[in-house]
Amino acid sequence: MKSKLSKTEAQGIVDKFFKRKDWRVDELKKLKRLAMKHHISLKEYKRLFCKKCLNPLNGKTRITKTYKTIVCKHCNYANKRKIMPF
Repeated sequence: MKSKLSKTEAQGIVDKFFKRKDWRVDELKKLKRLAMKHHISLKEYKRLFCKKCLNPLNGKTRITKTYKTIVCKHCNYANKRKIMPF
């Protein structure tokens, strides 16, 4: 593998990583560093993992008028996502 990647190659690696169904926390940490290094925004991928422990996000879901809150089953952290009104 080349030591230097272009931004498009790094974006391809990020897309390929999130198409997988399962990943480890240490793999996600490395991927986030790669994305930050190449100024790649994770946008929609952020809702797939917990902000605190970086495990795949699944747990109790609660929806209000303005927020969707998912409580992580690994660390009990409440991940809030703002809901955009129509």
